[in-house]
This record gives sequence, C-alpha cells and structure tokens, in this order.
Amino acid sequence: MTSEQPAAEDVPRVVLLGRPGCHLCDEAREIVARVTSELGVEWSEQSIDDDPELLHRYAEQIPVTFVDGRRHDFWRVDEARLRAALR
Repeated sequence: MTSEQPAAEDVPRVVLLGRPGCHLCDEAREIVARVTSELGVEWSEQSIDDDPELLHRYAEQIPVTFVDGRRHDFWRVDEARLRAALR
C-alpha cells in the first residue's frame, strides 16, 4: 500500500453519488445517514458534478449508492436492502 492510498479501514463502506438540488439524492442521503449511524458504518457523499467521468457515467441514475465498492442501488435507496448489505 502506498502512502497515497487510504488504509482499508479508512474507506467508507457506503458511498452516495448525487448532485445538489436533486430531491431523490436528499431522500437517499437521509436513509443512508440513518442506517449507517445506527449500524456504526462510515459513509461519504460525492457530487457527480465534481468529476466529468462520474457525470457522464451516472447522470441519469442518481442517486447511486455503492456498498464495499460495488454498485448497490440507483434512483432510490431501499432501507431494508441497505441494512441487509451492511450486515
């Protein structure tokens, strides 16, 4: 592992891709924040507007959630499904 790569324990288990002004992203953020808080899991959020590749790839699918580096859901976050994936 190089000094530029985060240690595995520093990488959030859940990543939410979205963009400002997206009402579905706001709903997804609430669910992700609630579930990860209850389970003690780290999460992060990134705007697709900050990365041209993410914008090109996911513009029609936001919000997109990733769990442990794999795409988990898009458009909506199913709370029960997210909980199951994190257990």
